[in-house]
Amino acid sequence: MNKQALSLPFAACILSLACSHALAAPSPYSTMLVFGDSLSDSGQYPDLTGPNLSGLRFTNRTGPTFQDGSGEAYGPVSTTLLGVKLGIAPRDLLPSTSPVNALLGLKDGNNYAVGGYRTDQIYDSITYTSEVAIPDDQPGGGTVLRSKDGYLVANNFRADPNALYFLSGGGNDFFQGLVVDATSAGVSADQLANSAQALQQAGARYIMVWLLPDLGLTPASFGTPAQTPSSQLSAAFNSELVNRLSQINAEIIPLNIPLLIQETLANPARFGLDASQNLVGTCFNGDGCTENLAHGLDSATPDPTKLLFNDSVHPTIAGQQLIADYAYSLLSAPWEISLLPEMALGTLNAHQDELRSQWLADEGNWQTVGQWRAIVAAGGERMNFDDQNSAASANGHGYNLTVGGSYRFADDWRAGVAAGFYRQRLEAGPRDSDYSLNSYLATAFLQYHATHLWADAALTGGKLDYQDANRKFALGVAEGEEKGDTDGKLWAFSARLGFDLAHVSSAWHLSPFISADYAHVVVNGYSEDSDRSTALTFDDQRRNSRRLGAGLQGKVQVTSSTQLFAEAAHEHEFANNQQDVTIALNSLPNIDFTLNGYKPESSINRASLGISQKLTQEVSLRANYNWRKADDVTQQGVGLAVSVDF
Repeated sequence: MNKQALSLPFAACILSLACSHALAAPSPYSTMLVFGDSLSDSGQYPDLTGPNLSGLRFTNRTGPTFQDGSGEAYGPVSTTLLGVKLGIAPRDLLPSTSPVNALLGLKDGNNYAVGGYRTDQIYDSITYTSEVAIPDDQPGGGTVLRSKDGYLVANNFRADPNALYFLSGGGNDFFQGLVVDATSAGVSADQLANSAQALQQAGARYIMVWLLPDLGLTPASFGTPAQTPSSQLSAAFNSELVNRLSQINAEIIPLNIPLLIQETLANPARFGLDASQNLVGTCFNGDGCTENLAHGLDSATPDPTKLLFNDSVHPTIAGQQLIADYAYSLLSAPWEISLLPEMALGTLNAHQDELRSQWLADEGNWQTVGQWRAIVAAGGERMNFDDQNSAASANGHGYNLTVGGSYRFADDWRAGVAAGFYRQRLEAGPRDSDYSLNSYLATAFLQYHATHLWADAALTGGKLDYQDANRKFALGVAEGEEKGDTDGKLWAFSARLGFDLAHVSSAWHLSPFISADYAHVVVNGYSEDSDRSTALTFDDQRRNSRRLGAGLQGKVQVTSSTQLFAEAAHEHEFANNQQDVTIALNSLPNIDFTLNGYKPESSINRASLGISQKLTQEVSLRANYNWRKADDVTQQGVGLAVSVDF
């Protein structure tokens, strides 16, 4: 937006911007490129009264005095804060066309946003030339300080398909008199959309676009005759922008900034702002607006974190952080939501492990022909996910109850059924989002066991009930939360073939085996319950699992009534493609986007250990421990079961 005054001749200053933020957790993006105006400018112009190696950014200084000449740098803008949260390399977050960087021979960054840019200049910085010039209202106005090829020109009109692109702009079209009615507002919106279109046509896939804030709710316009038309024309701009963005064949991630600001003003105390102050009629530094008497720059207790605006149009660091957190909440949502199918597979694993432990305990000791054996089992489990490039870390726990029975209908054959109820809870992400799943599973199985050869097969179906899907995220100093619920289904088939190396009457048994497993999980799409700027709608998720494995199982008769058993296996997952989640904002349903989520591991190891104690001729007690591990996932479970012959 509008350029702040440069109070000293530019040529007298040789400064550079350098970010020293530590990298955050990894993200699926190779880098981040920013195009826009002062709302995203990470320091193209030098800070003439600030510290060395710092650039002018359009927010407040870092404090404690917040004054020019204090040696305090300007705080980072929202795009820099977002890049840090995404783990983007610090050098990439620096300005692209800084004159000082050129003078000092420092490498440029990927932030092409320049204070004062209109939408046509934003487009030029992508497709033609990126240019930094002295503002027209300053001495030497219009003098070009540095010019370089635009992003696509410098890259042979090929955009990195794995990068995140960020676009903001439109305000300067208003302030420089180009937007005077709905038609001209639409023209400016089209120019910003053209920037996204140019990136998409060059290969960009992930493009985040900032809807223009309501300019009537800024200190520059609030309470003046310009307030109402500014709000109306801002809405017209955004209407055309949304219409155009919905037609671009890329993953357009819209930021509903006008709605976010409305929500902030409706409950400012929640975000650490002073609700007793006029947050849109006053500002922090008094540049082009009324300085706030309680928290302003020249007050007895200056504190920009209590105010929304630093000057007439630019946010304070509190507003910058709020916007960055909002953007991050959208990008990180699939990193948690894509774990919902994994919860279901974890439940299925626990169910199958329980049955296989019972089968192993029963080996060589089936009930007599024509007799039933009933089982009742209870257990608990833990499931832990390490974070990936596109999935959040998570910790889960749950408990289960399984009932079933088998019928031996021939010497070498028996069949059975089992039903299980599983309650599982998963806490994911840095704010411990809370996801709960009730699973209802039913299995029919068939077993064969001759002298040495044995085999089993099982078919499982189930209903999934995600009673709570409570996504939590940072939102400035506050915590945001969006709630939803959904359901789903699964079915699975598993089979194993083994060979017992020991004689039937031996006290020990050892069997190598091979296995095949298939599972299909569907988590139905759902909408979070609110209409806030942060609320999302998620499309259906489908997760397949196709595994082949080999293993070894064994048991030993310790006493006439006690036996120990164990199993170990290695499996290869063939369905290990990246899981994607399609999302739309509830407030902008016509623009959906698909982002990367959890990536299944291809290599899985599992093991189990148990003990079986015969209490009477018809009654046995069993306890077991199960473990399975992939690179980023660990699942452990314990079970206690009783079986009765009748």
